[in-house]
Amino acid sequence: MFIKVLVLIGLASAASTIFAQARPTASRTADLQIGGGFTTAHSDYLPNRINGGAGYFDFDFMHNLGVEGVFHFVQDGKGSEVYEKTYEIGARYHRTYGRFSPYGKLMYGRGVFNFPAYPGYPHANLAYNLFAGGVGLDYRIVRHVSARADFEYQRWLGFPQNGLTPSLLTFGAAYHF
Repeated sequence: MFIKVLVLIGLASAASTIFAQARPTASRTADLQIGGGFTTAHSDYLPNRINGGAGYFDFDFMHNLGVEGVFHFVQDGKGSEVYEKTYEIGARYHRTYGRFSPYGKLMYGRGVFNFPAYPGYPHANLAYNLFAGGVGLDYRIVRHVSARADFEYQRWLGFPQNGLTPSLLTFGAAYHF
């Protein structure tokens, strides 16, 4: 009788081990993607849209949270020689739904504005601090490549008169490492 009880206790304690799932042997602790794209912007300095490019990186160090860095360069193509160049870094929160990853971001950075030349006045190239917020969507095309649509609103601090508040729309692609 004593041996039967020991065998039953041994089988009962081994049952959880017998039906357990395997633990993952490796897990991804971080995700890095680097990309670029075409940017079109509505600057409240000029009446027309200005176009250019963007480069960005995303480093997600937690499941839904990471850091993003962005460089934008947009220039007036109508001969005014006005351009806006920004360098930004900030927090990014995203969720993943199959191939889709919508995200939101809050950023801080520096913007360089090239003012047009006027008769008797040379070009002025001045830098300003800025805050930016944005939303976007990444779509995973294949395992290491994603397409992106991104909207960003910037607020340049200390810009003459009422400040500068451009809105930018970027379409691009990134490579995941």
